[in-house]
Amino acid sequence: MNPREPKDFPLGRWNLYIGGAGSRPKGFVNIDLFAVPGVDVACDAQRLPFRDGQFTLIECDAVLEHVECPEAAMREIERVLAPGGYAHLVTAFCHPFHEYPRDYRRFTPDALRLMRGNLDIVAEGWRTGPTATLLVFILEWAKLILPWRWWRAGVHIVLGWVLFPLRYLDLVLLRAPAASRIGNHHYVWFRKPPL
Repeated sequence: MNPREPKDFPLGRWNLYIGGAGSRPKGFVNIDLFAVPGVDVACDAQRLPFRDGQFTLIECDAVLEHVECPEAAMREIERVLAPGGYAHLVTAFCHPFHEYPRDYRRFTPDALRLMRGNLDIVAEGWRTGPTATLLVFILEWAKLILPWRWWRAGVHIVLGWVLFPLRYLDLVLLRAPAASRIGNHHYVWFRKPPL
């Protein structure tokens, strides 16, 4: 997590977590495509089954790349967000292909700004930077050259553990303007204007 990312957007009475399969985020209604443990409502982010303005805070972390029409999902986020409420989006930029159940695209910061609709941008930046990009591609490359599935899993665990400390380089590298050319995940905090 980028240490400069704001943390002062509090939970409200109703909060929505989009794409939290397998987890149970405290204080959130957790939605995902599939009814797996931890999911409160199985639904598509492009057609949310909630009333207008219901949620004070919405989290959408690394989901939009898996949505067929991210603009439709953004309109739904805007619709169900309460006036004065906040939406936190994190999207992949430089990241390997990963299906759940599909993987359609990557997003530049400019693309997220274009999709905002009537939401105001209150903060944005990089959650994971160039070193995270390099390391995730090294892990995928190492798994690619190994012929047996259990070797790939073992290398992912061992190599991931050995290389993980290098991610702290991003604390320095993210200060450079050129870091955005190969950043890993970008975040934006949106606010719906109060009535």
